Amino acid sequence: MLDTTIQSAAEAAYSSNAEQSSAPPTNHSQTHIANTTPVFDVELIRKLNQLGPRYTSYPTADRFTDSFHIPDYESTVSELKAQTQHLPLSLYIHIPFCASICYYCACNKVITKDRSKAVTYLDYLKREIALQSKLFDGMKKVEQLHFGGGSPTYIDDAQMSDLLANLREHFEFAPDEIGEYSIEVDPRTVSPERIAVLRQQGFNRLSLGIQDFNDVVQKAVNRIQPEEDTLAVMKAARDVGFRSISVDLIYGLPKQTIASMTQTLDQIIGADPDRIAIYNYAHMPHLFKPQRRINVDELPDPEAKLQMLFLCIQKLTNAGYVYIGMDHFAKPSDDLCLAQQEGRLQRNFQGYSTHAQTEMLSCGVSAISAVGACYTQNEKTLDAYYARLDQGELPIARGIKLSNDDVLRRDVIGQLMCHFELDYAKLNAAYGIAFVDYFKNELAKFAPFEENGLLTLSKDALKVSLKGRLLIRNICMVFDAYLGKKEEPLRYSKTI
Repeated sequence: MLDTTIQSAAEAAYSSNAEQSSAPPTNHSQTHIANTTPVFDVELIRKLNQLGPRYTSYPTADRFTDSFHIPDYESTVSELKAQTQHLPLSLYIHIPFCASICYYCACNKVITKDRSKAVTYLDYLKREIALQSKLFDGMKKVEQLHFGGGSPTYIDDAQMSDLLANLREHFEFAPDEIGEYSIEVDPRTVSPERIAVLRQQGFNRLSLGIQDFNDVVQKAVNRIQPEEDTLAVMKAARDVGFRSISVDLIYGLPKQTIASMTQTLDQIIGADPDRIAIYNYAHMPHLFKPQRRINVDELPDPEAKLQMLFLCIQKLTNAGYVYIGMDHFAKPSDDLCLAQQEGRLQRNFQGYSTHAQTEMLSCGVSAISAVGACYTQNEKTLDAYYARLDQGELPIARGIKLSNDDVLRRDVIGQLMCHFELDYAKLNAAYGIAFVDYFKNELAKFAPFEENGLLTLSKDALKVSLKGRLLIRNICMVFDAYLGKKEEPLRYSKTI
């Protein structure tokens, strides 16, 4: 059961603020959805919380190596093209520029007000797109496109139109009613008029970074973003026909409190987005230099962060959102929720995705592709990225070729992250194995998990309980063959 101190503090804040809120929680549920709300066992979380991967890939990106070269990637693509059935593509385009720095940011970005740098970058980006297009000749059907960054809306309307036209020259895009075409926007720098242009340009899904609506918290992380600006962008997106609006929040930021987080959640619920991602702020200044500007004395302590996590889950599920997994929530009618119900949800470098059967091709500085049985990552600096393209070659800096064991474990971890269960018979048929024999050692490690009520094991399946869902990363780590082989550096966040 939830620790009474944490429970009473969170529920008191919830009750007090709910009485003052002018926008009561909305019940989005239209049809019966099986209960997916995780059970919050604070003592168990305290006991099992540890450093671990987020599993946006397996093997994780820190396992990529510079011994992986362009011919390795080209051979993988050739193998895919030789298959009788070509899978559709998911394209990711990385625009790294931002006009100002947010102190919490862990993205690969370039902070500059010199807009001419974007002109140079777009020229090189189009060179990479041409090289990838040539390589993928014969399998260029795209069902999913995502522009991320940085701030993709750093480039202006004309530059965006030109880039999209270039992509359409090189790839074949599914019609609007089938394709999922999303872009991350910064509400501080886009107007309702710009939102209308983005829809005309072909985007049909919008993702907004909010993080926190509280003025004090915004100042502490150097991201001043008035609520009215954000709401105006969201209204404009609905008015011009965007199919889905997603917002990002972060808990654990400096100067956040239960009261301020409660107010932000009420504001978010009132804004009624289709998807909500609530990330745990991981303070890792040894890896991310902007975080060195954050005053560690202003960060909430671990107990306060647990209160915030409980509050987020409680308020959003009470408001009708479905807990998808990790840190994602969605309306029951949203494609993300439907994809999970239909077994086609997947997890990739953008988080949870609705298009399971796609190859993920990524272009831009630092971008990571997942094609066939390999991962590749581009050069991380602009100079290195440009230099490789000046040589007329793909800017791949590192990657990894997956073994048969890697592919199997990737599927196992993906099934757990997305659907919280494993059907041994399906895995046996797909990989020609006897699951209980192949993973004999791993299954033996689950005894304490089962004793703590995190999962159940049978001769046919592994099923994660509602109590175990918050600790899904811990469960997946048991299947990670790379962990524990050597001392791990401090590169992971806490699992909760």
